Amino acid sequence: MTMKVADTTLHRAFIGLGSNMGDRGAYLAQALRQLGEHPGICVESCSRVYETDPVGFVEQGAFLNMVARLATGLSPLALLDVLQETEARLGRKREIRWGPRTIDLDLLLYDKLQLETERLLLPHPRMGERAFVLVPLADVADISPEGPEAWLAHALEEVEGKEGISLWKNSIWPPGSGPSAN
Repeated sequence: MTMKVADTTLHRAFIGLGSNMGDRGAYLAQALRQLGEHPGICVESCSRVYETDPVGFVEQGAFLNMVARLATGLSPLALLDVLQETEARLGRKREIRWGPRTIDLDLLLYDKLQLETERLLLPHPRMGERAFVLVPLADVADISPEGPEAWLAHALEEVEGKEGISLWKNSIWPPGSGPSAN
């Protein structure tokens, strides 16, 4: 979905957030706050928070995962830069592939864009294989038969690993806050 406000074209993006080190809920909340304070990003809504088993490198603690829906005037690569800068400010270290992390921010979808660069693939290439992404994505996406994310209902039915997901908290986005001010 593309929106236009005061000569600024806003794009709809979905990001996955995950944390399995330290105060996991606080890292998710801090990442959302920092993203919401960015002048080119409006956090429109957030999924519930799910505790999930690790995937890939399984010798680590459980993750908290969620998805946020954003409106942004940033290009996909500029948004990726902001996500990676936020990870760095929150202490993200890239030492073990799929290993423990304070925060992980993945750009999942950006409008209906399909993009393949060295730095970014859209839609996220492993999203459809990951219940820890699809379950919270279903909380904030329009999965009606006519909606832009109608494919999600089928993917959610087919994906393996849903048994490793449990609701942790309904929300960490402050109640009544609505979208971020940007």
